[in-house]
Amino acid sequence: GISWSMTTTITLPDSQPEPASGLVVTFVSKWGTNGRRDGEFNEPWDMAVAPDGSVYIADALNNRIQKFTSAGVFVSKWGTEGEGDGQFNDAWTLDVASDGSVYVADEQNNRIQKFTSEGVFISKWGTEGAGDGQFDVGWDVAVAPNGMVYVADYGNYRVQKFTSAGVFVSKWGTEGAGDGQFDSASGITVASNGSVYVSDYNNNRIQKFTSEGVFVVSWGTKGTGDGQFGPTLGNVAVAPDGSVYVVDTAANRIQKFSEAP
Repeated sequence: GISWSMTTTITLPDSQPEPASGLVVTFVSKWGTNGRRDGEFNEPWDMAVAPDGSVYIADALNNRIQKFTSAGVFVSKWGTEGEGDGQFNDAWTLDVASDGSVYVADEQNNRIQKFTSEGVFISKWGTEGAGDGQFDVGWDVAVAPNGMVYVADYGNYRVQKFTSAGVFVSKWGTEGAGDGQFDSASGITVASNGSVYVSDYNNNRIQKFTSEGVFVVSWGTKGTGDGQFGPTLGNVAVAPDGSVYVVDTAANRIQKFSEAP
């Protein structure tokens, strides 16, 4: 899950034209190289920004989480490869709750782990399977403003909803191409109003649901045109103004949409 809560004011160099919209955007900073030391990464896959501006990175193949300031200064890290508490077997995605708690989708261990903002282990839930609270590759995790936790259960073609303590609440989705069905749910995010958006991986579309899993709308078909998506559809994020951003992985682009109906 991707969470945006930081606003930065930046200006363009004089040599670059200002976009017609009047929005002024330019590169600010960067950090990270390949490796295992502090501030280095091995396939960083997801990031989330906490309410206090701290940036958390899912350093997937290093099996750890790294925390930075908003300026990219290394703060702390946690995690090693394994199956114990605070260990990971591919730490692909994460999200940060409004209280600062960090939730990590520990993909190959088929579980969600919850930590404090400092990386202290709190709890975990999930095993491999198709039952309630089980996962077949829990690909992505998102936390709603009210603390509910949603998981894109990729191999089970569904979304599962839990309390912040990991208690199973509900689920929706089956394999297929109809409304509310998935051909693998790969990305998930929750808007400020509680709406849930899901990347429907092989159906090349985004689906929107209510917080209770009631289908609202979907958009997207396979292709390279505007509003179309290629294979390996990436994650989805919703900005505070309701704009929806989609990672169109195969086309190496980001698409932005106005607030979905």
